[in-house]
Amino acid sequence: MMLATKRIAAAPDVTAPDGSEVRVLCQTTRGGMALFTLPAKAVSKAVVHRTVDEIWYFVSGRGRMWRKLNDEEVIDDVEAGVSIALPVGTHFQFRAGDAEPLVIVGVTMPPWPGTDEAIFVDGVWKATA
Repeated sequence: MMLATKRIAAAPDVTAPDGSEVRVLCQTTRGGMALFTLPAKAVSKAVVHRTVDEIWYFVSGRGRMWRKLNDEEVIDDVEAGVSIALPVGTHFQFRAGDAEPLVIVGVTMPPWPGTDEAIFVDGVWKATA
């Protein structure tokens, strides 16, 4: 259906390769959207995507985000109102603060192709998710 309408599910649809909970939202042939939640105090697994770009918008919570692409490497503080870009080939890892889950809306272009998309890499923190 091209003119899709979807509500966020009460329970996660899947667990992302990085360990966050995923609630799948709408998608088209050119992109998809999902809501990701990382519990308070949790640290994701570090991954890199093979073929997709992503744009993330932080909805609630606070945390930190590590990204590395070629010679550029950054660690940013993230919170509601912050957006970040994850071009294909970016190594990344994120962690939630102590007080509340980190909640993110992510847009993937093209749509998420499946479980083989993410490759585990070395991150900067020990993963707990």
